[in-house]
Amino acid sequence: MRLVPWQPDDMLRRLDDVVSVYGEAMGYRAELLQTRRGYIGAHVRRAGFRAVATLTTDGHLAGFGYGYASGPGQWWHDQVRAALDETARQRWLSDCFEVVELHVRPSAQGHGIGARQLRALLAMADGSTVLLSTPEADEQRSRAWRLYRRFGFSDVLRDFYFPGDERAFAILGRGLPLTERPPAEEAPAEGAPGIVGI
Repeated sequence: MRLVPWQPDDMLRRLDDVVSVYGEAMGYRAELLQTRRGYIGAHVRRAGFRAVATLTTDGHLAGFGYGYASGPGQWWHDQVRAALDETARQRWLSDCFEVVELHVRPSAQGHGIGARQLRALLAMADGSTVLLSTPEADEQRSRAWRLYRRFGFSDVLRDFYFPGDERAFAILGRGLPLTERPPAEEAPAEGAPGIVGI
C-alpha cells in the first residue's frame, strides 16, 4: 500500500471510489451516499483543501482523508459554532483546519492506515487548531476513538446531533502543528511505504 497526497482533481477523478469507501466505513444508506457525493465534489474547491489517499498495489482505494479551512458560511462550521460559547468559538474556530472525512475500508482496517492518513493530513494542514466529528461510541472498542485519543484529540462537544442524522456525534479538537512522534505501533516499519510526494 502507498499513501499519496491528492489534489482536488485527483479526488474528483476517483469520486465513485471515495463514496464507496465512505459508505462502507460509515454504514450509510445508498440515498444518503448520493447526497454526500455532491458535497464531496463541492468541498474540493474550498480554501485550504488538503487530501490524502491510500492505494493498494493494484491502484484500488483502501482509504482517504481530507479537510480544509473551517469558516463562517460552511454548514458544519456553523452548526458547531452555534453550540459553542464565545470563548470556545475563539479558541477552536478562529484559525481552524476541519478534518471533514477520514475513512478506511473495513476490510483494510487494523493495519495503521487510518493513523498514517491522519498524520499526513495534519502535517499538511494550515491553522492553529484542528476539529473533527465522529459518532459517539465506546472509546475502548472503537478504532476511530482510539486513534483520535492517541493523536491527542480532546472533547469539544459531546452528544451533539447534526440536523438530518439520528446518531449522536462528538466534536474533538487539538492544537496544531502536530509535532510529537507517532506511538511505536503507528510508525511505519523499516522499508515500509510511506507518503509519496510530501
